[in-house]
Amino acid sequence: MVDPWSAVTTLADASRRALFDYVRRQDHAVSREEAADATGMSRGLAAFHLDKLAEVGLLSTRYAATPGRGRSPKVYFAPVAVNVSIPQRHYEILARILAGAVADEPSNVERAAHRAAHDLGAAYGVGALDGLGFEPERRGDRIVLRNCPFQELAQAHTELICALNLSFVAGMLQGSPARAELAPQPGCCCVAVTGTV
Repeated sequence: MVDPWSAVTTLADASRRALFDYVRRQDHAVSREEAADATGMSRGLAAFHLDKLAEVGLLSTRYAATPGRGRSPKVYFAPVAVNVSIPQRHYEILARILAGAVADEPSNVERAAHRAAHDLGAAYGVGALDGLGFEPERRGDRIVLRNCPFQELAQAHTELICALNLSFVAGMLQGSPARAELAPQPGCCCVAVTGTV
């Protein structure tokens, strides 16, 4: 998983951004030589920047198979789209929940969506609260989720998204003594957690 801060700072460099954009647009893994030629850099400088992009997870690497003996060249590719949002947003989670619900039970999408949200939350587990950008913070006997990863949709469709979010977080807490509840507060997620996580 790409750390958003590392991605932002890495792509702030114009040379790295040019290399990232070039590799991302190719339908094949790119060698250091190809990347250098395409961006007008020396091979050494291109290799340095490509390795930095790989180090933070923006690019992946492998060694190209070459016939005969000799060292296989390192090649770079961009395996997935990179979305950087600060604070974190994860609309793809809601898309998975809703698409799955429509496919599984088109006659009762609402029930299927709540079940899918709960099951997906359980698959993530409670340890993912912070990693998914909820920004949990203990305040007395409650854990407030300071960020909503579904913010824009929650503002546009509050009742639906907050209810699915509640099912999702409840699934994450499955097996723990904590429970999720709707507790909207200004500037925070509509869901809070009570009890020990």
